[in-house]
Amino acid sequence: MTNNITIGLLAHVDAGKTTFAEQLLYHTEAIRSRGRVDHKDTFLDTHEIEKARGITVFADQAEFSYGHSRYFLLDTPGHVDFSPEMERVLQILDYAVVIVSAVEGVEGHTETVWQLLRSHKVPTFFFINKTDRTGADPQRVLNEIRQLLSSDAIMLPELDAGDVNEELRSFLAERDEALFEAYLDGSLDEPAWKEALVKLVRQGKIFPCMAGSALLDEGIGSFLRNLDALAVTEYDYRLPFAGRVYKVRYDDKGTRITYIKALQGVLKVREELTCGPAGKRISERITGIRRINGAKTAAAEWAAAGELFAVTGVTAAGPGEGVGELEDTIESGLVPALKSKVCFEPPVHLKEVLQAFQQLGAEDPSLNVSWDEILQELQIQVMGQIQLEVLEQVLRERFRIQVTFGDPEILYMETINSMVYGCGHFEPLGHYAEVHLKLEPGERGSGVTVHNKCHPDHLAIGYQNQIVQVLLEKGHHGLLTGSPLTDVQITLLSGRAHNKHTSGGDFREAALRALRQGLEQAENVLLEPFYDFKIRIHADHVGKVMSDVQQASGSFTAPEMNGETAVLTGKVPVATFMNYPVRLASMTQGKGALSLRAGGYQVCHQAGQIIGMKQYDKNADPAYQSASIFCAKGQAYAVPWDEAAGHMHVKPDL
Repeated sequence: MTNNITIGLLAHVDAGKTTFAEQLLYHTEAIRSRGRVDHKDTFLDTHEIEKARGITVFADQAEFSYGHSRYFLLDTPGHVDFSPEMERVLQILDYAVVIVSAVEGVEGHTETVWQLLRSHKVPTFFFINKTDRTGADPQRVLNEIRQLLSSDAIMLPELDAGDVNEELRSFLAERDEALFEAYLDGSLDEPAWKEALVKLVRQGKIFPCMAGSALLDEGIGSFLRNLDALAVTEYDYRLPFAGRVYKVRYDDKGTRITYIKALQGVLKVREELTCGPAGKRISERITGIRRINGAKTAAAEWAAAGELFAVTGVTAAGPGEGVGELEDTIESGLVPALKSKVCFEPPVHLKEVLQAFQQLGAEDPSLNVSWDEILQELQIQVMGQIQLEVLEQVLRERFRIQVTFGDPEILYMETINSMVYGCGHFEPLGHYAEVHLKLEPGERGSGVTVHNKCHPDHLAIGYQNQIVQVLLEKGHHGLLTGSPLTDVQITLLSGRAHNKHTSGGDFREAALRALRQGLEQAENVLLEPFYDFKIRIHADHVGKVMSDVQQASGSFTAPEMNGETAVLTGKVPVATFMNYPVRLASMTQGKGALSLRAGGYQVCHQAGQIIGMKQYDKNADPAYQSASIFCAKGQAYAVPWDEAAGHMHVKPDL
């Protein structure tokens, strides 16, 4: 039976990833001629934007067969601005291939890719590319991989050429206790050693490396033979269908196409598929199945475990979400640290811009498209300036809409630093709802979490669920700058309904007022995004770089010295370090290496200055009220947040 194996190609930009993909497809007779990035005729970079820029922007896929396996190949973006697109692909990979230049070696984005692969536990191969170029040194690069990424990397001989040699056996034995015993007593035969090698690669305990030149077609055949010998999967088509969505696109006719990796079972056209986020799952009918190969699509009647395919008819499932028997969602670890406003002028109308961004937001959830009612602005979140330039081009070519973007701004967030109780009451004539909450600081990076400790005797389960859903919605914001609220743990304590007057959105109003009333009492804190950085420089530059980091309000551990090379690691605010790559390149004549990864949010180092600059009026949002509404003698009246607790009808157990 044929193995279905999904492999992803990842690299720092310009490491030769797309050229490597062309060679794999040519060697396996999936394409008849090899394209080149500089000739703008590659099989996978088919979008005009990719051809014009010479970089991969969208994660495209192809199929090829080799040996007894069918491979689904995903070429991912190498530029840091498109990292969320790359990370969504990692969720469905069986194996990854990291391309590293034999000249430049391990670069900044390579380290980011490596950390993501390890967090998703993806078995990984390395291909040291461009060995034909002047200055290429595969052994030096292998040493860098071992030093900077993993000491479990090893240059792999061609397995078909002979036995697992002595050096490789010793390397394997050092990483597995049972193998070590067998190695000492010589009890394993050749097939057993090969089986152990396959197992350790699959478990992510060793990382095979190979080398060659994709441009000159050197080392590709050997890589394919080793890949075929080591890559294995065990998908079961007999189980009920389960899959994971890894991409959403809209075709030229506006039809929503949902890309799925089948993890088990078989899915057929016209079958019902359960999908959607937890708590909101629905069944939708599959109206079509498509097999995607580069720019080509072909209709199919079914798709089976281990395959990548696309479906029409599904509207409720987004990237990262499970479908069928799989109900979990994998959240992205890469959160944009910048936001930008969308600018447009007549004859472009807001409605058509919103429709376009609704599609783009479904395709790339990291955009977090939102409408700011107070500023009357459409805002998006982005990774960097290149992403904005590409979005401009996409909107112009795909939607025929001319827009520009405001300069990217830091995306701040807010949290609280103390535990408080919040209460909200909503009782205009003919309505009634009361909600009591506890608000506590959450762990950094935890977002807004909601717990329910309300007893059914106090409030019906249906009303409790309404309150929880309101609190779980995105869009809650703090009181200092109006920035998104995060890292807050909310507990529903109690509430009250009226048998006759409680209706529709009453508990929504009461819950939001309780949240706001709690925030009014809390010690509010402004947060800003930080980078985790790693800088590799000549020892002569250590003092300058440490001084730069300190001036940027960053922190670092003692530098690690290795001969004349120093490695400095630490954390630094995005706001003060965004443009540092240019300064480092100038200072080191391009020889310094900088790796920046999203390091989460920390207390803002210049909170007073930012709050003053934002001039946010917390009382200007009519949809975010702190006052509670009560009713007496047929007349509704408002009670300010600081007096509301004394008017509440429920006294919860605190």
